[in-house]
Amino acid sequence: MAAAPLRRLLDRRFVLAVVVIWTLCRAITTVILIYLADQSQDPVVYDDSGVPRYFQFATLWDGAWYERIATDGYPQELPRAADGMVRQNPWAFYPIFPFLSRGLTALTGLPFAVTGTIIATLLGYAAAIVVAGLLREKVGRAAALSATVLLGTYPSAPTFQVAYTESLALLLLAAVLWLLVRRAWWAAAAVALLTGLARPIALPLGLVALVAVIVRWRRRQEHPITRGEYAGMSAALIGCGLAGLIWPMVAWWGTGERAAYALTMSSWRGGEEITPFLPTLERVQWLWGEVTGLVILAAGLALLLVAVLGPWAKGLGVELRTWCLGYVLYLFAALDPWTSIFRYLVLLFPLFVLLVGGGRGRDRGSSASPTTGRPPQPTWLLVVRCVVIALIFVVLQAWWSWELFRFVPPTDDPP
Repeated sequence: MAAAPLRRLLDRRFVLAVVVIWTLCRAITTVILIYLADQSQDPVVYDDSGVPRYFQFATLWDGAWYERIATDGYPQELPRAADGMVRQNPWAFYPIFPFLSRGLTALTGLPFAVTGTIIATLLGYAAAIVVAGLLREKVGRAAALSATVLLGTYPSAPTFQVAYTESLALLLLAAVLWLLVRRAWWAAAAVALLTGLARPIALPLGLVALVAVIVRWRRRQEHPITRGEYAGMSAALIGCGLAGLIWPMVAWWGTGERAAYALTMSSWRGGEEITPFLPTLERVQWLWGEVTGLVILAAGLALLLVAVLGPWAKGLGVELRTWCLGYVLYLFAALDPWTSIFRYLVLLFPLFVLLVGGGRGRDRGSSASPTTGRPPQPTWLLVVRCVVIALIFVVLQAWWSWELFRFVPPTDDPP
C-alpha cells in the first residue's frame, strides 16, 4: 500500500489536536516547575540578574553546561587535574542546541536562561508533531494522539521545556525514522548527520537504516530498485555511520587530542575506561544483588522482546521495532544507568503506542488492520487506557521533578 501523502497525515485538524495536547501537557509541567522553583528550590542556585526564577531553575544541571558553551564556546585544551586526569568539560555536550540558543540571544538580547528554555520548548512542539505524524502513518490517528499524550506527560517530560536536548534529539530521531519508513534515503542521510551534532544515537540509528535497506532489498522483485535508490540507500547507511564519528573528530580537531571525546566522557566515571555492558551489569548488581540484579535485568530485556516482537506491535513496522530494540541494546552497552535513565528512555516513544494497546494497526475506519488483518482496538478503549496511564505519569512527573531536577546543595544526583 502506498504511503499516504504528508499533507493528509499532517492535516490542519490533526496538527491542531497535537498542538492542543502538547500545550495542555506543557501547562501541567509548567505548574510543577513554577511551584518547585518558587517554593522548594534552595535559593543558593539563583542570582540577582533579574531573570525570573522559573528560567533560572530551567537552566540547572546540563543547562549550566549548555549556557557555558553558548557563552564561551568549547575549550581549546582539555582541562586536567594535578594528576593529569581529564576533568569534566564542555566537550561532552553536543553543539546544535547551545548554538541555536546563542543565535536567539544575539537576535533578541535575552539571556541564555530564557533563550535556551524557549528553544527547547519550541523544538518540543515540533518534535511532538513529527512523532505524531510518524505514528499516525503506522498505527492511525487515535493511537498516535494517545501516544503523544503519554509522551507529553512522561515523568521526565519537563526536559522538553528546560535547557536540555531532549526536544532536539526527539525531533531529529523521529524525522530520521519517518524518512526511513518512507524510503526517503537521501533526506534520512542528511538528518542523520545532524544527529551527530545533537545526541549520540548514531549506532542504533545505523541499525535501523541497515534493517530498512535489507527489507527494501528483499522486495526488489516486486518493486525494482533503481541506481538512484541504491545510491540513496548507501547514503543513508553512510550518513548514520558518519554521525557517530562527527563529534569525536570535531573534538580531536578542536583540542589536538585524538581521544579528546573519549577522555572527556570517561571523566564522568572518575577516569574509568569505558567497557561495553560492564557499567550496566555492575549497576544492577549494586542495586539488587549479584544474582537478583542479573535476573531483574534479564526479565526486563525479555519483557521488551515480548512487547516489541509480539503481534500486538506489528503495526509499528520493522523500523520502529528495530529502533526500540537497538536503542535499548545501545543503552545497555554504552551507559552507566543511573538517574539519567529516565531521560534517555523517553526516546523509546513507540512503546507508548503499545501501552495504550494501539500497536496492531490503524483506527476503526476499516474492518481490519492493514498490517495484522485483525480489527483494531476500539477508540474508546485507547482513550481510557491513555487517561489512566497519563494520570500515573503526571504523578511520577511531579516525583521526578522534586527528586531529580530540583537541586539539593551541596551535591545531588543529576536528572
